[in-house]
Amino acid sequence: MSAPASGLELSPPDRRDGNIEALGRTESAAEVRERIACYPDAVRMPATGVELYIVRNFLTLDECAALIAMIDANRVPSPVVGDATASAHRTSETCYLYPGPAPVTAVETKLDQLTGLEPCYGEALQGQRYAVGQEFKPHHDFFDTGQPYWQDQVAMGGQRTWSAMTFLNEPEAGGRTNYPTAGVAITPKAGNLVIWNNMDEYGAPNAGSLHQGMPVERGVKYVLTKWYRERPWCQ
Repeated sequence: MSAPASGLELSPPDRRDGNIEALGRTESAAEVRERIACYPDAVRMPATGVELYIVRNFLTLDECAALIAMIDANRVPSPVVGDATASAHRTSETCYLYPGPAPVTAVETKLDQLTGLEPCYGEALQGQRYAVGQEFKPHHDFFDTGQPYWQDQVAMGGQRTWSAMTFLNEPEAGGRTNYPTAGVAITPKAGNLVIWNNMDEYGAPNAGSLHQGMPVERGVKYVLTKWYRERPWCQ
């Protein structure tokens, strides 16, 4: 994840220049879009400038509880790409959930069915815990290609395309996921998944995908996030 990009080129790719990567992203997005449209309880949100969906009851409450327990057992301060291990921009705690345990397998299987993307394109699942006052300030999930970290990310699978985030519980107050330029703010509901396309219709990084995890006001918030790359992810 990165803070809002400054001066990032977002114009439509020139088809005459043979922008293969951008064309590949648009073709892949069309396939994912078709899959989501057929998935039970999936609804496209009326968001301005970003392709955004909610899938209600994506996980069961028992699945959520099992994942929360795993997050609590292994959480560490949340990192930010291109920043220090701990960042004032992102003050939550994080737990990486690698393949193997049954709760992780259950989520990965559902995500495969939802998106139709090859599993190798997905990063490892990441769980986050937000206590009172913790937040993730406005940011994009796509990578700023003008930043020094970009070349490392090219070798690790390239650009992030889709983000899928599942709420695992409901804090007593606060903790909404806000899309400030899209005019949408989503209240956490246990088991609901939010999925959005970080690219625009031309396959370029979409500034309209700007989002933030609002501060938790009372209670604790747990979420589960999966990011997809344009090529197979290798850490």
